[in-house]
Amino acid sequence: MKQQSRLSMVIAALLLGILMASMDNSIVATAMGNIVGEIGGMDKFVWVTSAYMVAEMAGMPIFGKLSDMYGRKRFFIFGIIMFMIGSALCGTAQSITQLAVYRAIQGIGGGALVPIAFTIMFDTVPVQKRGKLGGLFGAVFGISSIFGPLLGAYITDYIAWQWIFYINLPLGLIALCMIAACYKESHEHSKQPIDWAGAITLLGAVVCLMFALEMGGKQLTWSSTPILCLLGGFVFLTMAFLYLETKAKEPIITFRLFKNRVYTSSVVIGFFSGAAFIAASVYIPIFIQGVLGGSATNSGMVLLPMMVSSVITATLGGSLMTRYSYRSIMSSSLLLLTVGVLLLTTLNHDSSRLVVTLFMVLVGLGIGASFSVLGNACIHGLSYRQRGTASSTFNFLRSLGMTLGITMFGMIQNHAFSSRMNELFSGGASVPEAFQMNDPHVLLTEQARSTIPEEVLTSISGALSSSIAQTFAWALLPVVLALAASLFMGKSKLDASAEYAAHTEATESSETVQRIGDNPAVQ
Repeated sequence: MKQQSRLSMVIAALLLGILMASMDNSIVATAMGNIVGEIGGMDKFVWVTSAYMVAEMAGMPIFGKLSDMYGRKRFFIFGIIMFMIGSALCGTAQSITQLAVYRAIQGIGGGALVPIAFTIMFDTVPVQKRGKLGGLFGAVFGISSIFGPLLGAYITDYIAWQWIFYINLPLGLIALCMIAACYKESHEHSKQPIDWAGAITLLGAVVCLMFALEMGGKQLTWSSTPILCLLGGFVFLTMAFLYLETKAKEPIITFRLFKNRVYTSSVVIGFFSGAAFIAASVYIPIFIQGVLGGSATNSGMVLLPMMVSSVITATLGGSLMTRYSYRSIMSSSLLLLTVGVLLLTTLNHDSSRLVVTLFMVLVGLGIGASFSVLGNACIHGLSYRQRGTASSTFNFLRSLGMTLGITMFGMIQNHAFSSRMNELFSGGASVPEAFQMNDPHVLLTEQARSTIPEEVLTSISGALSSSIAQTFAWALLPVVLALAASLFMGKSKLDASAEYAAHTEATESSETVQRIGDNPAVQ
């Protein structure tokens, strides 16, 4: 098989792996109504998503480090196999508890697939082509956000919800065969001590944080003993992890990476821009359906303009990396994102669907470049043995930013909505019995809206639009912080010289270590 054909097969396998992992949550979210209706567990369905996210986030930095130490191929294959096993088990689940456990198995696979796929691409693709392929890889995330909900809705309505999981089996098998047959690692690896203490404390910290965020303000109050214990456990385990990493010979997260300002800036941008992006992804559909009375119930269709525009700039940003600095590309795109989010703060009950669509396009154009540019920037000038750790840590922190964003903006929106509703109806005005004062989701269906008197519906919709606009005002803060961080990226751009220098430095360091080990006088 020719080298070019082999590389094409490897890239196709990597794209399939990313597509499966990134599309999975959106497919499952669309089908949750049918799943709960069949197997029950309405009070526990949140764990189906949480279990996957906890396992995926905890696994990212661990698998990234292991791939640096023992090679990418074996852990990418491991990720595919675990994802397929989890998918097969999910399709057989007879209870919501079983489904949550099986989703955790899927999440372990996803934690290996995404960061290692990007790292393999960085290792195998020549620098001059990496920009365009980076754009393609970034575009996959936007595409999965569009087609995931559509595919999930179609499969659930016309086949069976079990097939939203079974569809991963043929895709995974194709990716597995292609990567196993075509990807040949040229780098040698030597066994290193595994940082078990760091892995355990990191896993514990992530579990405590995720469970606290999922239950806090929902099943339990934030001041309840279990939530306080979880938050305390997160703080304690995080401090223990940070201390242990300074002592470990091969730490899970190498803090030396943060001395590289391009890497540090990329991580900060990814963290804050991810938080802002998730706010737009969650609350724009609620605004369109709850305030404007849109008939669309599928978030993929509602967000289509934003996702299409993000794919455009993801591709464009990737192709521009060899001509312009990371700073120029990211500061320009984040400026667009800032303008887009600023315009979203002006939304009100009288805003038209066209206006909202234009605002969405601006937000999509502003966020798209981060999907492709930051992935390349975070490994700029790093040696082969640092890329897995760098890429996985970046993806981990970006996912953490999104997770924290969902929780923080959810608290802000709920508080603003409840306060406004109390002001409107404190005088004894009639509110439908089925309507909860802090729950705007009743407005998302035509059937529910038809049961509410017109005057009351107008007042509630106004309260909802005001709370969402206030949420977007708070979302400006992480956007501005991301924009500020982009100014510190320097003049670096994607080129071969930085990679050659890093490779030479790593080779010389390795040879020095080898000479010292072979010199009896030193031993």
